[in-house]
Amino acid sequence: MPEQPRNRDCIILKKGGAIPVSITDVLARGGWQGGQGCQWAGSNKDELLVTYSDGLYAGFLLWGSNETADKFTAMTMNQPVYHQAVIGVGGWMISTVSYEKYTWNSRNGIGPPGVLIDYHASDRLLFSLRGYWTKEDEWTLALDPRRPNAYFIGFVSQAPSPVTKDYMTVQVSL
Repeated sequence: MPEQPRNRDCIILKKGGAIPVSITDVLARGGWQGGQGCQWAGSNKDELLVTYSDGLYAGFLLWGSNETADKFTAMTMNQPVYHQAVIGVGGWMISTVSYEKYTWNSRNGIGPPGVLIDYHASDRLLFSLRGYWTKEDEWTLALDPRRPNAYFIGFVSQAPSPVTKDYMTVQVSL
């Protein structure tokens, strides 16, 4: 079987629903990876507006804001310039690099640095405080008043490994 080309942050294996949205100035300035989680943001305009997820969700951004695959094409920096993107909602099967690689504790100076999260098939996933897929409840770890985070929005279908070029396959259920 031929190798799956992996030239994007998020590879679509089975498509669910897709919604065009406007993005906040913060998101446009900061950029994002394909597959990164987003959540609804308030707007006084007639628009669907999203920003970075902090554990809540509206969907995930299908394409990164400045991916290598878009270099030298009409898509280069198109989304942040025009403040538009497309989010995935519903049932999807994706392969993505937009997941937390290191534990919340090790990223925040609590305990040893660089402790990898060990993902396995069927692990339940939610969005981290940075909007990446993770199996850790970062609301509880950060003592967020919204804890615990029970917004499970996907499952690991295939854990990241050198064989998958460190992509994680996610069965999305938003």
